[in-house]
Amino acid sequence: MDWILSMTYAWLKAGHIIFVIFWMAGLFMLPRYFVYHQEAEPGSAEEARWIDREQKLLKIIMWPSLVVVWVLGLLLARYLGAFSQAWFHLKLTAVLGLTFYHVWLFGYARSLSRGMRRLSGRHLRMLNEVPGLAAAVIVILVVTKPFMG
Repeated sequence: MDWILSMTYAWLKAGHIIFVIFWMAGLFMLPRYFVYHQEAEPGSAEEARWIDREQKLLKIIMWPSLVVVWVLGLLLARYLGAFSQAWFHLKLTAVLGLTFYHVWLFGYARSLSRGMRRLSGRHLRMLNEVPGLAAAVIVILVVTKPFMG
C-alpha cells in the first residue's frame, strides 16, 4: 500500500485540494442560500426553487466532496505519518468541526424545507464566517506544521 501511495502522492494531494475547494464552496454557499430562502414567501414557487437548489448543492457537490476529502486526506495522513504529529491532531479537530458544521447545515436545510425558520438572516450571515475561519486555521497548520520540534 505504501508503494502505491508513494507513486500517486502528488495526484492524491491534488485531488484532496480540489475537493476541499469544492466542499468549502458549498459550505460558503449554503448559508447564503438559506438567507435567500428565508426571505422568500412561505409556500411560494420561489421558496420551492431555494429548497431545490439547497438539495442539489448538498447532493451533487457537498456530500460527495466531503467523502472524497476525508478518504484522500486520511490516505495522505497515513503516507506522511501525520497521525503521530500534534499539528495534524489540531487540523483533524478543525476538519471534524467543519464536518459537524456540514451535518448541521444539512439538518437546517431539512428544517427549512419543512417551513421551520429558526435563525434570522443576520445569524445565518454570521454562520457564513465559520468555514473561512476554519480554513485559515487549517491552512496555517498544514503550511507551518507547528509543534514539530
